[in-house]
Amino acid sequence: MLRASRTKAACPAASKAQGSAAAAATCDFITSPSGLQYCDTKEGEGPEPAKGALIRCHYTGRLASNNVVFDSSYERGRPLTFKVGVREVIQGWDLGILGTEGIPPMKEGGKRTLLIPAALGYGARGAGGVIPPNSDLLFEVELLGKRR
Repeated sequence: MLRASRTKAACPAASKAQGSAAAAATCDFITSPSGLQYCDTKEGEGPEPAKGALIRCHYTGRLASNNVVFDSSYERGRPLTFKVGVREVIQGWDLGILGTEGIPPMKEGGKRTLLIPAALGYGARGAGGVIPPNSDLLFEVELLGKRR
């Protein structure tokens, strides 16, 4: 049986709005057999999304190598709406939201930091000059719930 492992690490995905105290906080990352790591910063109390459900998420994406923000729905003031689990987003997001071996599904209202290895992100191709090839990614994801 494959097991998830725990790693305590700095949680650089804390938002600037939370201040330096939050940035210095540590996450107890749990690593799945795929290499995907997660840390719940706020456990949700709502329902878990089902595969294929149309959901809404706020997020901030950073390059794990240097903590540079490459995208943020918070800055745009509009959450991302997508069908989860059907490859409309990178695989690390689908697995990190729906859950995978060693990682439970998120619940509505929850916030989770995902450390996504390149193989579950954009891999060797990178993304549009913004994300270099073979980049590990950090995402702070807030599951707002189903699209209403």
